Amino acid sequence: MAIPDLVPIAYEPDYRTDTIGRYDEGQFFASVTATLEEGSGSRPDWHRGKRWYAVLHRFDFAGTHSRSDIWFAGTSEDEDASIGRAEARLAEWLEALPGRVFDDIAIRLFQVETDGHIFGLVDGSELYGGEDHAEFLPDDLGFDPPWDGCYDT
Repeated sequence: MAIPDLVPIAYEPDYRTDTIGRYDEGQFFASVTATLEEGSGSRPDWHRGKRWYAVLHRFDFAGTHSRSDIWFAGTSEDEDASIGRAEARLAEWLEALPGRVFDDIAIRLFQVETDGHIFGLVDGSELYGGEDHAEFLPDDLGFDPPWDGCYDT
């Protein structure tokens, strides 16, 4: 079995996929997420390398990526404020989506790069010993057979 052309992602209220769904122009995946600068995790000032973002990926009805809004909100030097800014920006973006309904989605693999980091749903099979695996980055949501929309973190 290979990674399907359309990877289903289940809407899960009050958890990691509670801001995904459909709107008048297609589908969306939104989140507040963080990246970690390479090598910063082992440094005493690691919090300077943890960067928080508001992210809104949009897809057409066929699951093809059409646009990403990725906004840097700050670092973990002031983590609560950075997350708060990201959540506020994300709420504005979601409110502006016409006809928005939180629901399951099915999307194709895609990736965009921002600030040297990959954002998207990518083929992660190589990191899983060749086993079919798709990974949503930088959210660290892993999708595997039976491709039922459930994910591992």
